Amino acid sequence: MVQPLSDERAPLEGVIEISTGALRGETRDGVARYLGVPYSAAPFGDRRFRLPAPVEPWEGVRDATAFGPTAPQSPYAGALGELLPTVAIPGDEILHVNIWAPSDAAGAPYPVMVWMHGGSLKHGSNALPGYDGATFARDGVVFVSVNYRLGAEGFSVLGGAPLNLGLHDQLAALRWVQAEIAAFGGDPRRVTVFGQSAGGATVAALAASPVAGEVMRQALVMSGPLEAKDPADAGRITALIARELGVEATRDAFAAVDPDRLVAAQAKVLAGSSPLGGGPAYAVAIDDDLVPVSPGDGLSAGASSNVPLVIGTTTEEYRLWLVPSGAVDRITRLHLAIGRRAAKISAAAVRRYRANRPGAKHGEVFGAILTDVLLRRSEYRAADARAAAGAPTWVYEFAWRSPVRELGAAHAVELGFVFDGLAGADSVALAGASAPQSLAAEMHGAWVAFATTGDPGWPKWSTERTVRVFGGAGGGATVVPAPRLDELQELGG
Repeated sequence: MVQPLSDERAPLEGVIEISTGALRGETRDGVARYLGVPYSAAPFGDRRFRLPAPVEPWEGVRDATAFGPTAPQSPYAGALGELLPTVAIPGDEILHVNIWAPSDAAGAPYPVMVWMHGGSLKHGSNALPGYDGATFARDGVVFVSVNYRLGAEGFSVLGGAPLNLGLHDQLAALRWVQAEIAAFGGDPRRVTVFGQSAGGATVAALAASPVAGEVMRQALVMSGPLEAKDPADAGRITALIARELGVEATRDAFAAVDPDRLVAAQAKVLAGSSPLGGGPAYAVAIDDDLVPVSPGDGLSAGASSNVPLVIGTTTEEYRLWLVPSGAVDRITRLHLAIGRRAAKISAAAVRRYRANRPGAKHGEVFGAILTDVLLRRSEYRAADARAAAGAPTWVYEFAWRSPVRELGAAHAVELGFVFDGLAGADSVALAGASAPQSLAAEMHGAWVAFATTGDPGWPKWSTERTVRVFGGAGGGATVVPAPRLDELQELGG
């Protein structure tokens, strides 16, 4: 809501000026919050399926004390819906950022961290409680969380429309940060961009893109695939949705479909699919502009070698999808044999994974292999190539095992530790009520140290392949040679 300024245009408590107008936030416990601040115009009506457009300036003071609208989406289904929350806030102005900043200007300009949320490119928002940036602001960082177009609105492959609209939204948000963050006490020369899962994948794509140097100083990729697909492959979902709706896969045809109807069709064609299931999934698409090559290939070939990079995974990523759903118990030796042939994995590799996990279920062996094929193998390859070229790179692994639903060190369990928010409902759902605060302090502290000093606090990746393991068998954080390297070697890693 925009409120009129007084006739004298006197400064108001909690009001700051940016290029598009005045914002009123709020300050609590030494942290200033400005929520739902638009960085691009609402991407609906004539602007639907088009590149992000500039925000129209406003008169008066815009209220920035409440979260902005969320991108059209459906909640997670089944067991995942019980573990991963969804927030739905109506409205069209979905392209916005939230800012948490130290209220004490004495330390300004502060380093900046920009967060890209995950959610398979079709779920999530910056309004989720688990993404509260107050702990980062408490520790001397201006924290920015980005909302961007998701699913069919953001990652369709349509005739007459640009590719990767959601990624272009993120780029627009990062350019907004460069232009405006100084008003919040942030230093645009010290911007660390980070994200988890699909958010990690988009950060990797941006870090490997030709524009990286313009919008970030360094990057942090958490559990993000380093892959982009050719448009034909990335467009499989778009074709399925077009068939479901009985329309052509073009901008004009999709723009004529109500967003809620598009979400419903998307949910129908993707029912039962998962990042590990091999079915259709949204992906960043290779194009000639923003994503000229797959991010893993680009980073390995020297793209953004001047951008320091932290990259890592959890030890048991697969358990989020295979364990709560019960799929881990339904995978048989035959499924494993078929899957390894389809993925061109040798029988010797399967034997190695099995030998390293005495008594493991077939589904657990299958999941461990897929985790490495989809994430860890490409991560190590990129780290090796960057280290050989002198590009500063650090690798981590999150190994603490959650007792909740036998999740173990599953995908997303680390989020409450990174945000130092273990008491929040989002973290409790994944990590339980007794997760170790000491580990959260270590992991959150490493992320803040990277943003502040450019060094997360453990040795860079080199020929020694050292990895910082958070929450391993000893309970804390240790630096060790690359865990389970024998398995990756069998995979050709």
